[in-house]
Amino acid sequence: MVTSSVAPDDPAAHRGISRRTQSDIYRAGISGTKPAVPIDPVALKAAARKALSAEAFAYIAGGAGSERTMTANRRAFDRWQVWPRPLRDVSSRDLGVEFLGRMRPTPLLLAPLGVMEMAHAEADLAVGRAAASLGVPYTLSNQASFPMEEVADAAPHGSRLFQLYWSASDDLNRSLLARAEESGCEAIVITLDTHLLGWRTRDLDLAYLPFTRGMGIAQYTSDPVFQQLVRERAAVPKGDAPGVRVTPRAVAAALTIARKGAPLTGGASLRDNLRSPLPRAAVETFLDVFSTPALTGEDLAKAREWTSLPIILKGIVHPDDAQAALDAGMDGIWISNHGGRQIDRSVPTLDVLPEIAERVAGRVPIVFDSGVRGGADAVIALALGATVVALGRPYAYGLGIAGEVGVREVVRNVLAEIDITLGLAGLTSASQLDRDALRKV
Repeated sequence: MVTSSVAPDDPAAHRGISRRTQSDIYRAGISGTKPAVPIDPVALKAAARKALSAEAFAYIAGGAGSERTMTANRRAFDRWQVWPRPLRDVSSRDLGVEFLGRMRPTPLLLAPLGVMEMAHAEADLAVGRAAASLGVPYTLSNQASFPMEEVADAAPHGSRLFQLYWSASDDLNRSLLARAEESGCEAIVITLDTHLLGWRTRDLDLAYLPFTRGMGIAQYTSDPVFQQLVRERAAVPKGDAPGVRVTPRAVAAALTIARKGAPLTGGASLRDNLRSPLPRAAVETFLDVFSTPALTGEDLAKAREWTSLPIILKGIVHPDDAQAALDAGMDGIWISNHGGRQIDRSVPTLDVLPEIAERVAGRVPIVFDSGVRGGADAVIALALGATVVALGRPYAYGLGIAGEVGVREVVRNVLAEIDITLGLAGLTSASQLDRDALRKV
């Protein structure tokens, strides 16, 4: 069970995270203290819009095309209802599930979100600490703002997975996987659906991609293989980047790139970093090697040679692709359409979850994401066959509003609603959730 150090003598502390959370909030309210972040998902998003820059909010909240996939993901949940079942003893509830060979205190994990420095300066460090405090595994993004080793140091007792975007350099892929294993990650999550960058209209309208500013590439600039690729590129000057005029915004971008290039210049001064070709070469090298449209199932066999960690394939939507993952001996399937960020009018993930769960038949764990905004959503996904449910945008909104505290509150609130929904459905264990708990509309 998830524990808390708040009001340890409160009888509510023995009644599950939902009652404990309510007790904490209402007790604080006596003194006029309100939650650090809005609890309602719609209000949470609205508060994040106010707290974040236009570019940061567009990057986090936006989707592909006209964002119809995002809408479809949410509407898919509207086709299911939870059956209330009173007159059952639900005084003791257990949210624990088995995932990757270990019992976890909750059925929740945090999805990989890149460039979290756009939301808060402590980015992945804050997220890692918040997740660890609640016993929730954190899937560290390949596009993180801090190297994986620093996140491990910030939350040494936290459970972490590492998400890999398969790059065009096999040497780099091998190095990243070795670092993930060495830094204590429990599994590798290979994201399959970003081999081509989605048509993200909000970002395009703002002409803003954070990676071109040197943001979100800390896993790369801290990697010895990538550093060598950068040095090789810098040794062959290619002239100025096309289409870049000297404007105040361009100067600001150059300063950011120079700061982010410190791992390549040995921590030189900002002045020296501005003069060095390495920071700019790092950005250009990243843009060259990030992801590859040539990725096929045969390439994934290499990952087995490079790591002993379990491998989960993320970005599975079609049942045949789930079967192919099983046939290839993968250790888990992550059903996701990237939160609607890759294809406009994509198939919503919840609609295919039951069929994929039937095919998998319990042979490997199923992670589910896309469209999850609260605990009741997570309960529906678990009842339809997910092993664990991944939370994405909501925790990024919490990070932007209130840093580590904001992430912790968002995740706590989702867990509390899972606990409440479970009990009101007449169940005492997350493992009891199945189709009988739901009514299809």
